[in-house]
Amino acid sequence: MAGSATLHCLTGCAVGEIVGLLVGAAVGLGSAQTIALSIALAFVFGYTLSSFPLLRGGLSLGAALRLVLAADTVSILTMEVVDNLVMAVIPGAMDAGLVNVVFWVGMAISLVAAFLAAYPVNRHLLARGKGHALTHGLHGDAAPTGARRFVPDLPTPVLAAAIAAFLLGGLVVAVADTLS
Repeated sequence: MAGSATLHCLTGCAVGEIVGLLVGAAVGLGSAQTIALSIALAFVFGYTLSSFPLLRGGLSLGAALRLVLAADTVSILTMEVVDNLVMAVIPGAMDAGLVNVVFWVGMAISLVAAFLAAYPVNRHLLARGKGHALTHGLHGDAAPTGARRFVPDLPTPVLAAAIAAFLLGGLVVAVADTLS
């Protein structure tokens, strides 16, 4: 359960960070503004992914968001601190840009480090009835009805594959750009 909870948070963090970098680069934001946007979007996407099972299980949007804020904030914060520290210590990673091999290798290393740092945090929280333990019983076992059936159901292996594909895709583009 701790692994699944950590992977859900990690997926949201990874997507949020990359979207933040894309938006920051597209509109010409400076490094500090782009990092702030990426961190904010990491929280937004992390909370969103954690809300899906609660919404499918029948909770209202407001109740799901309140619960997710309580359950995921420490995990996402841990990931963001570790992820950004690792990227900061890899020479050139923070300034590499999205078509640079250093960025994608650094991102892969930082996400693994973030997962490894957040896993024991999530495990500790679960053991004390906090974190994802607050949400686990509310996912709902019955098939959702009405509009709830359109809320995505994203199993942990799908999230792991999405992260790997995302990183591999970025790396392939960066290598192709370097070779051309």
